[in-house]
Amino acid sequence: MNKDLRVTVLGAGNMGSALMGGMLQAGVVTRQNLCATVKSEPHAVELAARYEVRVTTGGNAEAAADADVVIVAVKPGYAMGVLNEIAPRLKPGQVIVSVAASLPIAMIESALPFTLPVFRAMPNIPVVVGEGATAVCCNGSATGEQRDLVESIFRAVGVACFVEEDMMDAVTALSGSGPAYIYMVIEAMISGGVKMGLSHGVATRLAEQTVLGAAKHVRETGLHPAILRDQVITPGGVTIVAIHELEKHGLRSTILSAIESATLHSRSRTAVLAEKLKHEHKPNDK
Repeated sequence: MNKDLRVTVLGAGNMGSALMGGMLQAGVVTRQNLCATVKSEPHAVELAARYEVRVTTGGNAEAAADADVVIVAVKPGYAMGVLNEIAPRLKPGQVIVSVAASLPIAMIESALPFTLPVFRAMPNIPVVVGEGATAVCCNGSATGEQRDLVESIFRAVGVACFVEEDMMDAVTALSGSGPAYIYMVIEAMISGGVKMGLSHGVATRLAEQTVLGAAKHVRETGLHPAILRDQVITPGGVTIVAIHELEKHGLRSTILSAIESATLHSRSRTAVLAEKLKHEHKPNDK
């Protein structure tokens, strides 16, 4: 733990508050050096009590001024407004981390008063249970030490990996939206169990653990999922009959097409958002 590291989370909703909890538990930052901003007073009181840190309503510029790392965790439509708000109080050497989906690094840089290391991250919703998947990209001003620091923040709530920025739309489609695909699979497995006579409670418990266990098996063995799948199959057995049915209805190709379509849609939305924000927020003169 760097006892002197100061971190501010601007807009501590579900994602921001999950990062706060993860950073504290992993020892990335101390309670004394972590603060956050939120919209409502009840939320501020609840969050301050939960984590025993300073939480304010508004005051983004003041909160950002004293931080080494500023995490912008507001929705994309509000991010540029927040960045413009804090810009006059920023100092050289600070690190800016954005978890505002679809907001390009260039747009973030345009709101800053001078060149700073900027990181763009795409965490997914399982960060709230400490099992998130986060992809991160950064600008050319980021040092290796800063990359390690930002990676440690997101590793505190799951796994993290660095990608090039032009891959972020694919990340959004795969891991950002991915939990929704898996929830549908779990739901279908539960329904299948219920249809064949299991109670809803038993079917749910078995389905959720099966998905969790299969994912852990892939991670811990490092083997290709196809190899692990074949280890479950026996000649003429139950599993191969089920797999034949899944293949007949195009499970793999459907998921592949879903990720492809979602990536293309994400690219389109990113371009539209960038164009919209470009006209709404005039870049600061450097």
